[in-house]
Amino acid sequence: MIGDPTRGLTRSRVPDGRTWSGAARRVLGVTAVLLTACATALNYTDPAGPRYGGGAASVAREADTLKVVAFNVEYALHVDRAVAELRKNGALRDADIVLVQEMDESGAHAFADSLGFGYVYFPATLHPVTKRDFGNAILSRYPIENARKIILPFLARFRRTQRAAVGATIVVGERRIRVYSVHIATFIGNGPRARRAQLAAVLADADSFPIVVLGGDFNSGTVPEIALRRGFSWPTRHLGRTESFWSMDHILLKGLSLARGLATGLVRDNYGASDHKPVWARIVIPARDTLGVR
Repeated sequence: MIGDPTRGLTRSRVPDGRTWSGAARRVLGVTAVLLTACATALNYTDPAGPRYGGGAASVAREADTLKVVAFNVEYALHVDRAVAELRKNGALRDADIVLVQEMDESGAHAFADSLGFGYVYFPATLHPVTKRDFGNAILSRYPIENARKIILPFLARFRRTQRAAVGATIVVGERRIRVYSVHIATFIGNGPRARRAQLAAVLADADSFPIVVLGGDFNSGTVPEIALRRGFSWPTRHLGRTESFWSMDHILLKGLSLARGLATGLVRDNYGASDHKPVWARIVIPARDTLGVR
């Protein structure tokens, strides 16, 4: 662990809403909000922490392409199944970077350790349902530098919990790629304007980097459109539903192109690891002299 996990804590009186798959689960979700209206949520408002990281030594060799996977592993309940998915599924087996959401520290550590990856993890809040930390992580077979947490604007309207994104630089030989793991609020938690503002906060952080991978759970099939106006492409836009009824999980790229052949995909059988399905993209790493200096 790096840093003090008690830093930057704030208390709020009501817990945050989340997306439930299927009409029945959405009704149960609203019911849960009402039943837990008096619960207390803890938000980690310090951009410096809590911060966790480490894992196995990462490779330092050059590469021409990278495979990036975005996977919301529901409440980190079945990390073992998510690991099995990445090991057994041919589309995911050679992943280089895994962007995961709804993690706690033990889940992020176990996930990275099982793959032999390094990782960085920042919790955003202590979730009032699981009573465990809740946030995003970046896992990588390559070295990770300059990690930071981006606090997203607007508390959830019911549970008053905070969202945060994780940014880090992945070092591939002598080349550097900025990567973000994001989890935008649900439509129950915040309205469209607030959720676009949350993504805009991540895009603003990414503005100073010429080469960017931004992926995760956007809880929307339209919110990522604002990234297109800031020079991003959206290669996973038309892959289909990643949750029961909606296309929510995506990968956005800036300054990067897709590899030849089958370069994006959605894995429909997730081994029961989550209520979300992982998406992936294989990208071409630009030559070092085109990356600029950051």
